Amino acid sequence: MPTAPPLPLSTPSRNLIRLTIVRGITWTGFLAAVIVGIELLHFELEVPAVIGVIVCMGLVNLFTWWRLGRQWAVSHTEYVLHLLADIFGLTLLFYLTGGSNNPFINYYLVPVTIAAATLPWRYAWIVASAAMASYTLLMWDYHPVPQFAHYHEGFGVNLHVLGMWLNFGLSAGLVTFFIFKMAHALRSRERALSQTRESALRNEQIVAVATQAAGTAHELGTPLSTMAVLLAEMREDARDNPELIEDIELLRRQVDVCKSRLRHLVESADRRRMAEPEVRDARDWLQGVVQRWLVLRPDVSYRLEISEQRGTPWLKVDTTLDQAITNLLNNAADANPDDINIRLDWNAEETVIDIRDHGPGVTLDIADQLGETFVSTKSKGLGIGLFLTHATINRFGGGVRLYNHPDGGTLTEVILPHSEP
Repeated sequence: MPTAPPLPLSTPSRNLIRLTIVRGITWTGFLAAVIVGIELLHFELEVPAVIGVIVCMGLVNLFTWWRLGRQWAVSHTEYVLHLLADIFGLTLLFYLTGGSNNPFINYYLVPVTIAAATLPWRYAWIVASAAMASYTLLMWDYHPVPQFAHYHEGFGVNLHVLGMWLNFGLSAGLVTFFIFKMAHALRSRERALSQTRESALRNEQIVAVATQAAGTAHELGTPLSTMAVLLAEMREDARDNPELIEDIELLRRQVDVCKSRLRHLVESADRRRMAEPEVRDARDWLQGVVQRWLVLRPDVSYRLEISEQRGTPWLKVDTTLDQAITNLLNNAADANPDDINIRLDWNAEETVIDIRDHGPGVTLDIADQLGETFVSTKSKGLGIGLFLTHATINRFGGGVRLYNHPDGGTLTEVILPHSEP
């Protein structure tokens, strides 16, 4: 039994990945600042304790990366615990490096901002309260660093002011990074939801059309049977009128054709439900579709061009895809039956079928809607053909685009993915 593909990362999981990246950047920066302060500025620090805090936060980050590799859902509670761990680590570091006099003290705003942007109201207030309580505690209880209050000739400014400037740049960069990534994820999610809604609506419309077609086929059977019976009786009554009998026979043949078509519709639908798509060479398949189309439209003139690319363009095809391409060819013939250009090209991944007519083209206001809803370019068209054509080609993983050609007419582009033979 094939295994299911792994589920895509949820929004909380992605946010935890970004938080881990932010944590790694932050504590690497703190380590560099501590080294500069000790070696160049001769800060009076409890070096083992400070390095120990930084190493512990590094281990927390490594554990978080390991945890993200497991198929476990990230809950809001777990996410809050990670933010609280960051605040606890920051509090220990600031306690050992000057408390509220440390110019990086305002970095508390980064986890608070992240919590406000990604968590429900209650959890965001928990993080904000923890940060505020820690800041307040550090105003009275901390290990002093005298150098933060001294003027440094080498930099030309007070070290506290310089540290605040560095902290602002670091905080602004990290907040911008996190908020941008989060907003981008939300936009991507909205696009995915919109596409899912459109797909569901399109599927509902297809089901509605199929249901209506099945009901209509069933309802037409009764009047056609009634007409057949009446025509047989009329033929008996018109035995002495050869011309009338001939007309009645013509009507009877037409009724038989309609009944045959309905039976074929039902049988074909049953076969399609059971049959698997067939993998064929796109060149042979398209030539066969065009030849069958010419039987229906003997009035057209066309030119079929097949690229001389290397390799074989294998496609999954069935009768529904044949009908979809036939619908597009019919649309081109309805626009202008003269000089229809059909071109087949392919690359390593997909096959492209271009159909160009020399008709009036399509207006820009409805070009993007063709195939999505029942919109038609024909004065008496319903748009159902294009709608079903788009749905069929999308079912095969492809797409359809309509363009106004620069030299006049409409260019219809069909893209279908390759398949393994």
